[in-house]
Amino acid sequence: MKSNWWKILSIILLVYSIIGGLLFAVPRLNIVNETIRALYFHVPMWFGMVVLFLASTIYAIKYLRNPNFQNDTYSVEFANVGLVFGLLGIFTGMIWANYTWGSPWHGDPKQNGAAIALLVYLAYFILRGSVNNEEQRARLSAVYNIFAFVAMVPLIFIIPRMTSSMHPGSGGNPGFNMYDLDSKMRMVFYPAVIGWILLGVWIASLRIRMRIAEEKIIESENENA
Repeated sequence: MKSNWWKILSIILLVYSIIGGLLFAVPRLNIVNETIRALYFHVPMWFGMVVLFLASTIYAIKYLRNPNFQNDTYSVEFANVGLVFGLLGIFTGMIWANYTWGSPWHGDPKQNGAAIALLVYLAYFILRGSVNNEEQRARLSAVYNIFAFVAMVPLIFIIPRMTSSMHPGSGGNPGFNMYDLDSKMRMVFYPAVIGWILLGVWIASLRIRMRIAEEKIIESENENA
């Protein structure tokens, strides 16, 4: 139970943030209106994605320094879950854009940058699937993983801020924190960020344990063959 405290915390924070995100009062703003509640779901998923991709990159670097199955497994599974969080972030962002901008995809620099970043990571999995040799696959994908993270940072956090954009927090357009003068939204937003990050790590840890168990089964079968 002591080792699972962070999993319990994740569930509590997510339940709280979902209830608070749907029911708690939010600032009344023109155009945005109730869609400001997307802050509680859309943005935390992006935070979770970035943390998971960062963890994946760290283990990719670890693999290059110390090539072993475990480092490669950690790297690929963190990237797997990070990609899912990124797709969820895109989807929730499209829902917000549909009600705020009038269409799910407006071609905004932030949307385009996020889509390109996810395509870069999709290419990572295509690369892994195209190489048969396990050692070569792990080494090439580790190098590409580092490149993908370095490319993601400017695509999502830098370039959209340098161009004209309607997305909050980009191109001179104030972020949600500028609207939230009474700070009530932060009581739900920050727990949501922590909850989604913990959930992402939890899912990745389960996938890692499954991969390691599968590898042990294969090794055992080969030894008995």
